[in-house]
Amino acid sequence: MIEFRTLLYKEVLRFWKVGFQTVAAPVLSALLYLLIFSHVLDAQVKVNGVPYAAFLIPGLVMMSLVQNAFANSSSSLIQSKITGSVVFVLLPPISYVEFFLAYVVAAMLRGLMVGLGVLVVTGFFAPLTFIAPQWILIFALLGGGILGAFGMIAGIWADKFDQLAGFQNFLIMPLTMLSGVFYSIHSLPAFWQQVSHLNPVFYMIDGFRFGFFGVSDVAPEISLMVVAMSFFVVSAATLALLRSGYKLRY
Repeated sequence: MIEFRTLLYKEVLRFWKVGFQTVAAPVLSALLYLLIFSHVLDAQVKVNGVPYAAFLIPGLVMMSLVQNAFANSSSSLIQSKITGSVVFVLLPPISYVEFFLAYVVAAMLRGLMVGLGVLVVTGFFAPLTFIAPQWILIFALLGGGILGAFGMIAGIWADKFDQLAGFQNFLIMPLTMLSGVFYSIHSLPAFWQQVSHLNPVFYMIDGFRFGFFGVSDVAPEISLMVVAMSFFVVSAATLALLRSGYKLRY
């Protein structure tokens, strides 16, 4: 596994060298969301019996985690392809499974670091409980893994930065922003509740939030099943692309 460890080290070092941009900046953005929304709504709104500021924090943590996991793997691959340095990763005897694991684990690490930073900073502004920490950990790991693998798909497919930006702006941002971060889906009309149930990020956030407060819009077991299935499907698709060499070797 020396190839895996070396590539993982390279990927972690890549984002850690610019940690102010890759870790600190997303934490600040999440804090601003909390300050603005909680200042306006905290005194007037409770969701499932939870004060709005406290309800908002797990959603912001998971949103920051998955967005940064996606950004890490996708930006690394597109930069390597454009600069031509991807050849130095493809030439050594690194299996496509090790390639996949290194990029996804690095993406998960960045996502978890950002998520933990958001949790620590925002935790000063609202009381949090940890009813079921095992659910928090499971959904954090699976969420980071799914978006890390999905970021690899985007990075492999895109040939230039504006294609990747379109992928992020028109797919990842809507999926995360419209996933129940700022609201309970029970507050939506029936049609939009059904649409929300088609969004896998909703299940990540809802299950993650259950770990804090013990309340959720759907049963956490259902959320876990959907998220686990999404992880296996996205991972299988990514591994198939890597094995074929699509837009990397050919």
